[in-house]
Amino acid sequence: MQRDTQIFDLIDQELDRQRHGIELIASENFTSLQVMQAMGTVPTNKYAEGYPGKRYYGGCEIVDQIETLAIERLKKVFNASWANVQPHSGASANAAVFLACVKPGDKVLGLDLSMGGHLTHGSPANFSGKNYEAIFYGVKKETGLVDYDQLEEKALKEKPKMIICGASAYSRDWDYKRIREVADKIGAIVFADIAHPAGLIAKGLLNDPFDHCHVISSTTHKTLRGPRGGIIMLRHDFENTWGVKDPKGNTRTMSQLLDLAVFPGTQGGPLEHVIAAKAISFGEILTDDFTKYAKQVISNAQAMAKAFVSRGYDLISNGTDNHLMLIDLRNKNLTGKKAQETLDKAHITLNKNAVPFDDKSPFVTSGIRVGVPAVTTRGMNESDMETVVSMIDKVLTNIDDEKVIADVKADVKQFMQKFPLYPEL
Repeated sequence: MQRDTQIFDLIDQELDRQRHGIELIASENFTSLQVMQAMGTVPTNKYAEGYPGKRYYGGCEIVDQIETLAIERLKKVFNASWANVQPHSGASANAAVFLACVKPGDKVLGLDLSMGGHLTHGSPANFSGKNYEAIFYGVKKETGLVDYDQLEEKALKEKPKMIICGASAYSRDWDYKRIREVADKIGAIVFADIAHPAGLIAKGLLNDPFDHCHVISSTTHKTLRGPRGGIIMLRHDFENTWGVKDPKGNTRTMSQLLDLAVFPGTQGGPLEHVIAAKAISFGEILTDDFTKYAKQVISNAQAMAKAFVSRGYDLISNGTDNHLMLIDLRNKNLTGKKAQETLDKAHITLNKNAVPFDDKSPFVTSGIRVGVPAVTTRGMNESDMETVVSMIDKVLTNIDDEKVIADVKADVKQFMQKFPLYPEL
């Protein structure tokens, strides 16, 4: 068979882009070589609808072992009692949670997208806002912190069936205990989406949601540093007492409902090659090296936040507890769109992002979101954060000066030679 040089040439160009640029997108990371190698293996050829020991196809005896190993390792990572490793993404994991926990038209309460929430937490553009009655809580304008008083007030007034905690652009830890106390007053399910801070939670560096939240979902990339995919977990299984039934009208436990919601509820055959890669990454998370990595992520994020503040940047909530920060650029007379596009020219990658109480459209935004998981994987430490921020500041304070941007681009390429990426490739 003739090699597809057109596609492989583009893949080589993408490798070159990743090697020579500074990757600051908070939801991105670099997997280990063995994780990538697993994704390009023969389990991609195997159909395996169902679950280990209960498949709809023959020949699944090996992929059963792969998936079982992934489940057992993940349970160990989070001290969970049950896990599903089949979701293709965080969004599909969340779709399964909705299907299992609430009925179409039920009320759900989540963090507003414009305040740092996620599309799948009730946005009207998403299934979660189209099929369910979504209501929202936000953050306090003066502090940028989640407004738990508002959350409680809305919960008691609206009585949602499910309260969602978690975010895509929130730099502080969560008070899961308080959210559960509110939910218990109205008999609501608490669903925690920990896609962003999962790797830090796994190592005990942030509050543990598992004893306070009924259901937990996450992606497997971001701070978990695995392949792109989703997972759902429980620490405490429980009987369904809120009216949701399985397809035959039977009352089931939460774990049974979630299994049914993933398959056949929202997905068909699982991606067993990706599940193999997930299993490898979960094994990596159980090592001391990953503990050191997770601690360095937090140290780097705090060092970066300090460097931005020292240069007059307006950080939402004035800092960070996790791996990311949200920066309001209005005091710099810049939009997020302009900042992202100009930094791209200098091979510094981050994303424009709405800030709380933004006065610009989601396509323009007043802010940027910055994260350190990927650069920490490359081997950067606290002193390197000062260097990175100085280069960002140089671009943003000379936003229309093409010579300055070109000079920073050259500096970035030279700087990144200190942090080799996939030298084996």
